[in-house]
Amino acid sequence: MTPLMKRVAWGVGALAVLVYAIEGGEYGTSDVLTQRDRKAALAQNVQELEQDVDSMRAELKAVTSDPVRLERMAREEWGMVRGEKELLYRMRTDTSRAP
Repeated sequence: MTPLMKRVAWGVGALAVLVYAIEGGEYGTSDVLTQRDRKAALAQNVQELEQDVDSMRAELKAVTSDPVRLERMAREEWGMVRGEKELLYRMRTDTSRAP
């Protein structure tokens, strides 16, 4: 083998090792970049969920500490009435018939 061919072989081998070091293996550069993007998306998702939990805790505190709000919620969501003197009427509007 000539000295030029030995140099070329060493150069190709070194280049192959360098490429494998950058892109090869379990955690190549593209995998690391993909995982970084995924981590950022998950962190954003966690932040949004924490905000949802905080607002739900505030709503729970408001409902459990404010009887007026609790009564309004019971009326609007479950159709409950207070005492025996109130009656609740629900009127159904028929939108399928034209006048």
